[in-house]
Amino acid sequence: MKIQSVTDEAFKPYGRIVDGYDYKLLLEKLESETDKPADGVIYEPTCEALENTPAFVQLRDNCYGGMPIEIGYCNGTNTKLNCYEYHRDSEIDIAADDAILLVAKLQDVENGIIDSSKTEAFLCPKGTAVELYSTTLHYAPCSAKKGEGFRVAIVLPKYTNFDMPEITKANSEDALLWAKNKWLIAHKDTSEAKDGAHVGITGENIDIADLI
Repeated sequence: MKIQSVTDEAFKPYGRIVDGYDYKLLLEKLESETDKPADGVIYEPTCEALENTPAFVQLRDNCYGGMPIEIGYCNGTNTKLNCYEYHRDSEIDIAADDAILLVAKLQDVENGIIDSSKTEAFLCPKGTAVELYSTTLHYAPCSAKKGEGFRVAIVLPKYTNFDMPEITKANSEDALLWAKNKWLIAHKDTSEAKDGAHVGITGENIDIADLI
C-alpha cells in the first residue's frame, strides 16, 4: 500500500475536494474546543460549537441543498482500518490536522464481505474538506505522522449515527445496520466485532504505522 493524496486522480471514484466555503471559525473551534486523545479515537455526531459557525449554514444550504445536517468530529490517534461503514448520503470531512483516510468501494462488497486488500489510503492535508460519496466505504481517520493525532470535523445528514431503529430484518444488508443511517462491516479482530457487528472484512486488519 502507498499513501496517495486526495488531490490525486485516484481519489476521484471516492470523493472530491469541497472548497469555497468559510471553514476558518469551524477549524479554530475544532482545535480549541475538542479533545484529541493520544491513545484512541472519540467520535461525537453533533457539536454545538462547530454548528454555530458560518460553515454550518453554507454546508447545509449550499452543499446539502437545504437538507438538515449535523456537524460533529472524530479526533484521536489511530493507524488501523478496523471497520468500514457507509451511509445513504455523502459525508464531508474537514481536517484540522493532516489525516489519512482509508477507503474502499461499496461495489466491492459481495454478500457482506470485502477483502482488506481493496483498501486505498489518501492523505487529507490540514485545512482541506473532502466529500466522501455514499458508495465510499470509510471509518475513523488515521494519523498522518507517527505519534501524532488528528482532529477531523464530520458533516452528515441530521441524526446519522444516532440510535439504530428497531427493524425486522428483511434482506442481507439489514444485518449490517449498526446505527441510524450507518451500515457497518467489521474485521474479526475489533471491539466492534466483539460487540456483535457484522464481520465481513477478510484478510489483515490494515495498519499503516510503518508507512507514516
